Amino acid sequence: MPIRLSSLPRPLAKVLSAFVAAVGRMDKSLSPSDTIARLRKHTFTLSDSIYVFHLALAAFWITLMQFPPFPYKLLIPILYAIFLLIPLTSQFFLPAIPVASWVLTFYSSRFIPASWRPSISVSLLPTLETVLYGANVSDILTRTTHPVLDIIAWLPYGIIHFVFPFVVAAFLWLFRPKEALHLWARAFGYMNLIGVIIQILIPCAAPWYELIYGLTPANYSMPGSAGGLGRIDALFGGHGYETTFSHSPVVFGAFPSLHAGCATIEALFISQFFPEMTKYIWAYAGVLYWATMYLTHHYLIDVVSGACLATACFYFFLPDEFRGPRATAPPASLGRRSKYDLYDVQNSRGRVADMDELELSSEDEEGADITYRSPVPGSNNAPLQQQQKAVAGKKSHRHTASIASLIRAEERVEDGWSPIMGSFAFPPNSPGRDRERADERV
Repeated sequence: MPIRLSSLPRPLAKVLSAFVAAVGRMDKSLSPSDTIARLRKHTFTLSDSIYVFHLALAAFWITLMQFPPFPYKLLIPILYAIFLLIPLTSQFFLPAIPVASWVLTFYSSRFIPASWRPSISVSLLPTLETVLYGANVSDILTRTTHPVLDIIAWLPYGIIHFVFPFVVAAFLWLFRPKEALHLWARAFGYMNLIGVIIQILIPCAAPWYELIYGLTPANYSMPGSAGGLGRIDALFGGHGYETTFSHSPVVFGAFPSLHAGCATIEALFISQFFPEMTKYIWAYAGVLYWATMYLTHHYLIDVVSGACLATACFYFFLPDEFRGPRATAPPASLGRRSKYDLYDVQNSRGRVADMDELELSSEDEEGADITYRSPVPGSNNAPLQQQQKAVAGKKSHRHTASIASLIRAEERVEDGWSPIMGSFAFPPNSPGRDRERADERV
């Protein structure tokens, strides 16, 4: 049984309508030859060299990767290449290459040999914290804890943070042009990739390390800690966060805070493309900033650096076309007006045939609608002239006349009105035809 949108709640109907339109905009081809044909027609520019960087980065990390072992790890580039060849999947996986590079870098960083790794800084962040802000802000925020505060901090930091990027991507896909989704993949992916590379090159201990080990030197054999999220495990009787953080690929990745970076770039995108949600998304970002320090995972300087990194990536990749009103414009297929709205015509579904199929386009030399003309001299056409003036005030369009008005036109001439017998005759008059009409009238 088909679902009628009018029977659904308005927000749900709007989302469903946008989903149908978004699916209609997709390239549904499964033929790799279509992708190869597009690649042959593509004019390569200097900006395309970024894909060489991603290819070299992927080759480096897959070479270091120990799990899955060889040759199973070769399935990763093979499957991704297949997704890039199929047009249906390529339209998502090609823009998401920066995101894939970030995920691969984050996961494979655990396999970096110890001899390649830089030394871990334990005192750098708390020292900078004190110098810049006059105190250890994270330490101040963690002195008072409460189960209610734990829940408030856990929701954005431990749950929403991992889900919200997909929510932003989904809303951009549904309600904004596809270029907005590609922009999201680029800015979000490169921000996280840059952040992880900084964390690998400048490893710094988080506040939880200072609480557990003090300022003693750290080494890469030390497991990570869930920090304040351990209280969530105790509250629910589980060990999920302790297990996850103890096996984290980047244990000493406090600087910069990618939790703060993700919240900032999400808030920037929502504010830019959905400005009516600005105050709500920045409230979420503010709570997450506090949560990163309350749960002893970041110093304030980490939060500030993550927010600055996100802001820099956002404005670096934001094109000029999205700096104006087009940022809030819907996709073409979603914002297109129907033919009834375009011509201010009421849709009548009860008719046997669609009158649009019976329209004949014509245009008068004087720009006047032929349906408001009386071809009979001296006839009272004042009401029609008033209607004509009213129509002239509206947006001009090509005038149309129904083919139905041509049916039995000769008979309607006898009643004093015909849409076709004023300035021209149909069919053309002949002397013989005129004599036959005179005889019939007698």
